[in-house]
Amino acid sequence: MLPYIALTAAMLLWSSSFIALKTVFAVFDPLFVLFCRMIIASICLLPFLLGRGQRWRYQAGDWRWLLLMGLCEPCLYFLFEAQALLYTSASQAGMITATLPLLVAVGAHFLLRDRQPRTVWLGLGVSLGGVLLLTGGSQADASAPNPALGNLLEFLAMVCATGYVLIAKKLSSRYSALVITATQTLMGSVWFGAALLTPWASWPQHFPLDAVLWVVYLGACITLGAYGMYTWAVGKVPVALAGAFINLIPLFTLLLAWLFLDERLNGVQALASLLVLGGVLLSQWRGKSEKA
Repeated sequence: MLPYIALTAAMLLWSSSFIALKTVFAVFDPLFVLFCRMIIASICLLPFLLGRGQRWRYQAGDWRWLLLMGLCEPCLYFLFEAQALLYTSASQAGMITATLPLLVAVGAHFLLRDRQPRTVWLGLGVSLGGVLLLTGGSQADASAPNPALGNLLEFLAMVCATGYVLIAKKLSSRYSALVITATQTLMGSVWFGAALLTPWASWPQHFPLDAVLWVVYLGACITLGAYGMYTWAVGKVPVALAGAFINLIPLFTLLLAWLFLDERLNGVQALASLLVLGGVLLSQWRGKSEKA
């Protein structure tokens, strides 16, 4: 059960990132936030990397896969998502993440030859139907000045995330989750550090305590905790099953947005959320029975 617990916890942390980013982007430049997020995560990882027992069986040519994985996520993924949250609401961005399981399943089917049982596809279909209903029951507000553009950028982030999930699955047999996560954070630090040197970035003039704490939370808890748990779990379960858990993010995001941003759930959204959760549980139940 540990991989399923880790996947659920990672989804909850990732969902909270939409709330944190939406809040902190109103204070700091997105590039500055993402750079600090990567640096904080790298610092948190350092003591673990200096310890013994890390699995590192490098094979010639793996640098290409490690580089591509880091480019997919966090580099391009965070860049697209940061821009998306400037144009769309946290709730709508969370809903778009439900396209990831379908993208992962298609990618695994063609690239990893990972054939999916019918109930996994059925679970994904039920969840996707719930997300479509969830999207139809939502309305743009002042926090989403251009939701169409924002949702498109969030979808591009999901394409990048698909590449990360598939490559992480490929590399998980040779590298520990900690090594993979460290590779991502180090690449992200270099990527966003270089971006801060461009004319489009701006350094903050003041540092409100609440915004600083949100940035620390993003780096220490979400980047380190969520990615570490997800990368570890994706090496223990079928890749499509791990991807199906992404459908929990719209549900968690709506709940957190209701708690922290005072966004309300209407009847249609509540019904759609139950469909999302039901689809994930169906995929999880099938995966466990097959493993047994």
